[in-house]
Amino acid sequence: MPANQDTLFQQKQVLRDNQPLAERCRPQSLSEVIGHEGVLAEKAPLRLQLSSGYLPSIIFWGPPGVGKTTISFLLAQEVGFRFKALSAVSSGVKDVKEILSEARKQVEFYGKGTALFIDEIHRFNKAQQDALLQAVERGDVILIGATTENPSFEVNAPLLSRCQVIKLEPLSAEHLRTIIRHALQNDVLLKKYKIKLPGEEALIHYGGGDARRTLNLLEITFQMADKNKTPVEITEELVQLAAAQNPMYYDKKGEYHYDTISAFIKSVRGSDPDAAMYYLAVMLEGGDDPLFIARRLIILASEDIGNAEPYALSLANAAFDAVHKIGMPEARIILAQATAYLASVPKSNAAYLAIDAALAEVRKNGPQPVPLHLRNAPTKLMKELDYGAGYQYPHDFPGHFTAADYLPEKLKGRRFYQPGSQGREAGLKERLETIWKRKG
Repeated sequence: MPANQDTLFQQKQVLRDNQPLAERCRPQSLSEVIGHEGVLAEKAPLRLQLSSGYLPSIIFWGPPGVGKTTISFLLAQEVGFRFKALSAVSSGVKDVKEILSEARKQVEFYGKGTALFIDEIHRFNKAQQDALLQAVERGDVILIGATTENPSFEVNAPLLSRCQVIKLEPLSAEHLRTIIRHALQNDVLLKKYKIKLPGEEALIHYGGGDARRTLNLLEITFQMADKNKTPVEITEELVQLAAAQNPMYYDKKGEYHYDTISAFIKSVRGSDPDAAMYYLAVMLEGGDDPLFIARRLIILASEDIGNAEPYALSLANAAFDAVHKIGMPEARIILAQATAYLASVPKSNAAYLAIDAALAEVRKNGPQPVPLHLRNAPTKLMKELDYGAGYQYPHDFPGHFTAADYLPEKLKGRRFYQPGSQGREAGLKERLETIWKRKG
């Protein structure tokens, strides 16, 4: 081998050795993929299509770290297609159109197909999805999308109808065990050491069905272990320490995820915009879906703010729509604005308590008969039975109010909604106390 080629080989080897373990262990063929037997087995429908040289447009739906990107690349490789990848988080319409234009030329001049992989395709807006639709219809590209969200909610129906949706399940404990042992035996660095792994079950536990996270944690614990000992021992305690000390070791399906969203909601509820902004940053940096966060803010706007500031619900709903249209990274600004406002306004859970109290009454005693004067009377018979008789139309009275009875007979005087004294709800409380001549 000439010296310059030898030098180039050595440079490539150094680059590979410096890659993360998860990248070094990435499968090089479909036969090396661990898990997803129902999708990738030799007699599975997808493999049968590949054997005839046909690659359909596909949307892979599944949690992080189960191999969506790797499988997509290997599918394109299997049929000899060019593989181009974009992230919906950082790519715009211009990026999509440039790749589509190049792909069309490849088909026209060289007869070469292109597989376009879109990571987190659910974050593409309508304009971006429409651009993809036209290219898929013309046959310029084979689209392979990856999403952690149900595509039927987030991908346009016309585009979805032209794709096969394949659901990838989390990897099992046995799958992760196989991946770990394969890494120990075959990785260019790890195979140089004799490694004892009493912490294997802890790795699998913290891996949570995610191969990439499991391998990342294995790599961290290996670097923390004493490599002067033989064998190098990776204990359960070491795994726990590595997981706890890595601030961005953020499991979107695990305990820390739920602890963080809980802290976020409680900080907004507690009127602490600084803490709320911090937990928002943790979730966004950890890769949480911004729409998930926006949905939680809508719920909070009613549950914890309610009529103390009715505009909060409108703002939260508008924020959700804007996040859906814009996507990341700009969606962070919208979420920050909504979070800051909702954390800063007066709070009330009166409406939340009212509906739960009313539901409890109905579940305990069943629905009571509607008073006759409140019943609808569209027929002659109903009128003869006094349906609607004696109803007092509030707009015919001063102040558009009359102190009539509206609750069923057995519930007269029962109060479910008790307005708070914060914000705008204080005005509602004062009005209701005045017109109904009751104490707060």
